[in-house]
Amino acid sequence: MKKLYSSLFLNNRFFYILAVISVLFVVGFFVPVVFYISKVLLFILSLLVLVDIFILFNKTTGITVERLLPERLSNGDENKITLQIKNTYPFLSHLSIIEELPFQFQKRDFFFDLELSSNQNKTIHYNVLPTERGLYSFGHVNVYASSPLKLATKKYQLAEAKELKCYPSFLKLREFNFNAFTDATISYGTKKVRRIGHSLEFEQIKEYVSGDDIRTLNWKASAKRNQLMINQYVEEKSQPVYSVIDKGRAMQMHFNNITLLDYAVNATLAISNVILRKQDKAGMLSFSRKLEDIVVAEQRNSQMNLISEALYNIKTDFSESDFSSLYAVVKRKITNRSLLILYTNFETMDGLNRQLSYLRALAKNHLLLVVFFKNTELNAVVNSKSENIQDVYDTIIAEKFMHEKKRIVNALKKYGIQSVLTEPQNLTGDTINKYLELKSRGLF
Repeated sequence: MKKLYSSLFLNNRFFYILAVISVLFVVGFFVPVVFYISKVLLFILSLLVLVDIFILFNKTTGITVERLLPERLSNGDENKITLQIKNTYPFLSHLSIIEELPFQFQKRDFFFDLELSSNQNKTIHYNVLPTERGLYSFGHVNVYASSPLKLATKKYQLAEAKELKCYPSFLKLREFNFNAFTDATISYGTKKVRRIGHSLEFEQIKEYVSGDDIRTLNWKASAKRNQLMINQYVEEKSQPVYSVIDKGRAMQMHFNNITLLDYAVNATLAISNVILRKQDKAGMLSFSRKLEDIVVAEQRNSQMNLISEALYNIKTDFSESDFSSLYAVVKRKITNRSLLILYTNFETMDGLNRQLSYLRALAKNHLLLVVFFKNTELNAVVNSKSENIQDVYDTIIAEKFMHEKKRIVNALKKYGIQSVLTEPQNLTGDTINKYLELKSRGLF
């Protein structure tokens, strides 16, 4: 009885009809014949409601729902969720489906209305877009079923509650792999890099054929064989590459509801995959007041899993980043010359100058690539029409901040530090292209 009480609801149609009958009862006080008609109508309504309740609750599982969830969610990407619904009632059912989404999505009215004939199946697809890493709890699927009478409704609480972990963006790994390993790549956020020169890793001596680079001729071998021989080189492999993520408060700025820290985390996962595919060693570390989440650069099958788990757990303490601690730990723990891809953000030259001495020290022993962000919000201010003095002031200040970013690039270049200044949404593609460019030039 308690279960019936908790799952039984009377529809609006019932109350509308009841309201009409109530009006007829009032009229019946003055017109007796209407009073008797009202009682008959009330009896018929009560009977229909009981019939409706009986046919709805006579079947224990009149509606079945299976929810298909991915094993894990990909941060910043559209994740596909599927609901498979079946009506086992022997009549046409009117369904209202309310999905209990995780609280992070802040959707309390996520529902579907549909009609299913007897034994009909229906599949519903929808996408969710997580904007932060962490644990996402999906609740039950609540289904409110009504018969063609639409006087009563039975509530079903279907599909088990389930928790999913949201990892850094992994759905786009295949896309970035394709971009990294094709020469004719043209896609949003990336640009084609012309590969120049070659690395110094020797492979073999072979006979010269038309089209070979004559600068690689091996004169000693040519003299011995009495024919032209050349040195053949291959792209240098097994170079250590570390992604260094600044998780201080400067990386908590939001663009498109995603923090700069999460953009950097997503880019680290993608470029680590490309690095391993290029047969280099991928590693990572993060820092704010101290260094954490260190994964030593290696080339092994489990490396992507190690990096993915480390990235999943990265959180900020909203403190000022300590670059001196970064330099001290890197000097002690990373002894071989490596490519350090530093994800951070500088808004002004003063902010850079406070850390420049540590960046220069890092660049002495390693190839340092500083990746920082354009403030895309300033573009709207600069491109908007100025209608008063205040708008003119705002435009000038915005242009000043945009110019500061270019000055930062020039200052880093002056000291031989590589840099990438990019919009947050283009971060991954631009960083991968810069890595491929540095590798093709044999700089590390």
